[in-house]
Amino acid sequence: MPDSNKQKIFVTVGTDLPFDRLVKAVDHWAEQHPQYDVLAQIGDSLFVPSNMLFQKFVEPDEYKRIFSQSALIVSHAGMGTILTSLQFQKPLLVVPRKASLGEHRNEHQLATAKHLKSLNKVEVAEDEHELIKKLSTFSELKIKDPIGPFACKRLTDSISKFIRER
Repeated sequence: MPDSNKQKIFVTVGTDLPFDRLVKAVDHWAEQHPQYDVLAQIGDSLFVPSNMLFQKFVEPDEYKRIFSQSALIVSHAGMGTILTSLQFQKPLLVVPRKASLGEHRNEHQLATAKHLKSLNKVEVAEDEHELIKKLSTFSELKIKDPIGPFACKRLTDSISKFIRER
């Protein structure tokens, strides 16, 4: 049962693909850091965590509640999680899935993470070692610049102009 006095870390791998590398790394870290409550949404991961609470799937309302109560979000480089963390203004530590390790079809998560890091929207850990290092100093991770729930006016004006010209 989570302790209401501990800082909470929410790990989410999305719902489409397993991400055992991320789940294993955070589970190992959680064993060494019992002062945090770590809850993971692990999808169809084959690895079963023993040092953190986990669920395969979290219903949307529960997901939002957990998200809002967490001090840090750790995730794959999925756009849904990235956008949610920016909307909730939560620090986000992203570990991109790698197609070269059989975790995805292509390397788009590496490109997404690199681009959003350059825009100062996410913190990125390239591998498990960097993940552990950043988790161990996560109080230094800052909330990134928030985003609004709507596209910027420049984009919507451009789309409107394109449609009118067709």
